[in-house]
Amino acid sequence: MCSAISRTKPVQRALALTLLLRPNTEGSSYAIAESRRFCSGVSPSIYPLRATSRSYCSRMALTEGLLFRQLFESESSTYTYLLGDTETKEAILIDPVLETIERDLKLIHELGLNLKVAVNTHCHADHITSTGLMKKRLVGLKSAISKFSGASADILLSEGDKIYFGKHYLTARETPGHTDGCMVLVTGDQNMAFTGDTLLIRGCGRTDFQQGCAKKLYESVHQKIFTLPDQCLVYPAHDYRGQTVTTVGEERKFNPRLTKSLEEFENIMSNLNLPKPKKIDIAVPANLVCGVHNV
Repeated sequence: MCSAISRTKPVQRALALTLLLRPNTEGSSYAIAESRRFCSGVSPSIYPLRATSRSYCSRMALTEGLLFRQLFESESSTYTYLLGDTETKEAILIDPVLETIERDLKLIHELGLNLKVAVNTHCHADHITSTGLMKKRLVGLKSAISKFSGASADILLSEGDKIYFGKHYLTARETPGHTDGCMVLVTGDQNMAFTGDTLLIRGCGRTDFQQGCAKKLYESVHQKIFTLPDQCLVYPAHDYRGQTVTTVGEERKFNPRLTKSLEEFENIMSNLNLPKPKKIDIAVPANLVCGVHNV
């Protein structure tokens, strides 16, 4: 559950817990959407929570024995994900950010976790990863990224590779399009997918730099993500509107870009006219060497 729930009135808190625990039925998408109203950073009109940040948000994992935390970095609107085995305490970290390294290390220590792997879903252009510096602080920690990213890491991942932590694992799915080295990481039970910049909540990553290709991204989403179960929770690397999670079924039905034909999608992507990321000139070189370039 989100940390903000503890600050609500008892009736509101009970409602939030009911929505989060509701089984996956025909109303599951509604329940998930409603539960977002109780996450910090969102100000619903009916039950306003007046939260000021989303720096820390914990959610209940669907898989028995899986510890899960969703963390937020506000400058680049990046989500970092911590997953751990509650028995062995082995853990992995997805898309860590340099500016929040102290927060992440503190949480890992508080939870008594043994961080085995820090993995990046791709070579980011909007922030510097903390993976390199984190390796200097945690003995035995290994870095991981796609072998097609062009970046250095201890583990270079390919299609189907698995990252184990205790009895759990994530499977890598290659999803080029935003960059050549983009990956989606899927839990073994296919209940959760960490989609990086490939698929966002009601959006997707841009395709106008870093080997971007709209056709590849479209095919990646339809072949590697939309083939997952409808109820699979989708956790992106970014969100800019206070949203935290979606589902494969929701995006297959409501994503305003990826519900279009390929031709329509390519036209949309070629006319976004977005400014380049502010940190691209320092972030990309740094992330190609695990985040330790000139840091």
